[in-house]
Amino acid sequence: MKNYYVDLHIHIGRTASGRPVKITGARTLTLANIIDEAARIKGLNMIGIIDSHVPEILDELERAMTENDWRENEEGGVSTKDLTLLLGSEIEIYDEHCQGPLHVLVFLPTIAAMRFFSDWLKKRVKNVSLSSQRMYGTGRELQQLIQQLNGLFIPAHVFTPFKSLYGKGVKRSLQEVFDPEWIDAIELGLSADSSMADQIAELHRYPYLSNSDAHSLRKIAREYQVIRMKSLTFAELKKALKEEESRGIVANYGLNPKLGKYHQTACERCAALMKIYDEYCPSCGHERYVKGVFDRLQELKTDTIPPKRPPYVHQVPLEFIPGIGHKTYKKLLERFKTEMYILHEATGLQLEEAVGEKLAQLILLARDGKLSMTAGGGGKYGRIASR
Repeated sequence: MKNYYVDLHIHIGRTASGRPVKITGARTLTLANIIDEAARIKGLNMIGIIDSHVPEILDELERAMTENDWRENEEGGVSTKDLTLLLGSEIEIYDEHCQGPLHVLVFLPTIAAMRFFSDWLKKRVKNVSLSSQRMYGTGRELQQLIQQLNGLFIPAHVFTPFKSLYGKGVKRSLQEVFDPEWIDAIELGLSADSSMADQIAELHRYPYLSNSDAHSLRKIAREYQVIRMKSLTFAELKKALKEEESRGIVANYGLNPKLGKYHQTACERCAALMKIYDEYCPSCGHERYVKGVFDRLQELKTDTIPPKRPPYVHQVPLEFIPGIGHKTYKKLLERFKTEMYILHEATGLQLEEAVGEKLAQLILLARDGKLSMTAGGGGKYGRIASR
């Protein structure tokens, strides 16, 4: 049994031929670049390639397997030389049970299963070659298919104000939209952590995932988890989510929720922080706000005793730390090879030798979630206070 670094929500920005997949994703976010960034720079062991349902991406993957001697594991997933890829897709649900559109993640064990799903999805979306398309069908219909294909079904970034289960997706309960028995995990999103989510009793039965939802290479592994598994396969991940045979999530690593773009209620126009009872923005006078995750949870929370969970470590990504620009970031990677090594293993003395005492201390404080910060909201990230 071994501990592995896992980020299960990485989008494809463009195909190898340059066609857009995730419209808001960076052009550099290609399959080849993602694999290089995730393994060589970030130091991850397993990643979820969202948008694997796109036919051209599947063709590209199979071509790369032949050219690079990658292999499909008998227990699911594709092994490259340095990491395992899981095939996933993000889909938008907006059926008669939803209060607003919401996103879910599905993962399938094999390329053949994803090919089948792509053909199925093609009849239910406007453009199967794009990411996060609205599916014309019900959430339960999708769940049933994923069960039949031996896949995983995970509501995505469930607390963000837009396109999420608890944002505008439901009034009170996930049972309004989905069959609770066919949910394998809950993805928290950047503006919430385990303790916040556990204010809702119906979530206690599910494991929590903290994924990056990366729309650019640099954002990969801004949130991730350490998972204990026997090997890097789809079947092992499935066992880990069910905590079977000593597998399981060891720890979640994610932003302090204050750094998320939607943690606090903020003005829709200028992103100045507001109270939900404010009639006007104190900064620009605008009348509308985006309700933050913190305030939304005050509406949804129930009186309950939370379950025992893996620790959620408020770890600040290197890119958020003041003073770590491109040159310093490159210097750190030249010395320590991967971000995971910098964030988890490099000693204070080693960091000080590489970037000086001040930045070394900031990295150590970031590692332990002890940096001072101001909260984000209204689509604007929170900020780390300079020391």
